[in-house]
Amino acid sequence: MDQPDPEAKSARDQWQRVTLYRAVDDYLAGLEIDRLVAAEISGDTYADRQWRRHESLNFPAFDICAPVERHGAFDVVICEQVLEHVVDPFGAARNLRELCAPGGHVIVSTPFMIKVHELPMFAMNDYWRFTPRGLRTLLEAGGLEVEEVGAWGNRDCIVGNLDQWTAYRPSHSLENEDDMPVQVWAFARRRS
Repeated sequence: MDQPDPEAKSARDQWQRVTLYRAVDDYLAGLEIDRLVAAEISGDTYADRQWRRHESLNFPAFDICAPVERHGAFDVVICEQVLEHVVDPFGAARNLRELCAPGGHVIVSTPFMIKVHELPMFAMNDYWRFTPRGLRTLLEAGGLEVEEVGAWGNRDCIVGNLDQWTAYRPSHSLENEDDMPVQVWAFARRRS
């Protein structure tokens, strides 16, 4: 009898995020992050990098849909697994641009074929899913220039995450099925 898949203990441990994190790691490796000021929206996944400075902008003290007070304050803005939880994703995309300095980078990821995950006690509802084309359209409507959109997923991962956030094991397939995206991400720039 097969052993049940273990539940992930952290986001970095989740099967559904392995390929996403590799893509983001590769993107960041191309930047001189020791010279850059970074902000992560409601997270700290990348706080341990050698940034010039890193800030976590966490809800509810920081609301990505509220008017931005710190225009152009960051060289890199990372918005991981947030846009599915906001009431106004178009306003949030505009605010990602506003937080980013001209010439800066915006990294966005969001789930697609994943279960609804709400946490009402934290006012974290689940509203949206974005295809790769939808995420590009959203970010471009927010005034960003999208450099690359990626997606990864497969049927096994979809099924493996129905009841829990499954931890990645080497026996799990990382083969991509283009029409089964579990995660969608984009790398964009604020040109002006």
